[in-house]
Amino acid sequence: MSNIEPVFIRDEMIRLGQFLKLANLVENGTHARDVIQDGLVKVNDEICEQRGKQLHPGDLVELNGMAVQVERD
Repeated sequence: MSNIEPVFIRDEMIRLGQFLKLANLVENGTHARDVIQDGLVKVNDEICEQRGKQLHPGDLVELNGMAVQVERD
């Protein structure tokens, strides 16, 4: 991925479902749950099916050809 967008968080970590909403990659929590359960989300180049997975600054999340990186605000 050559075009990685930073998404800033206030805390030390954020859960994957919340992060997908924050990054505007999904419309709502139900959509987040669905794309995660369908195996469409990658975290650090590995498919992740855990909606509650904790993300930390530096983690890379990919969905539908979009790549965003967790950054600390």
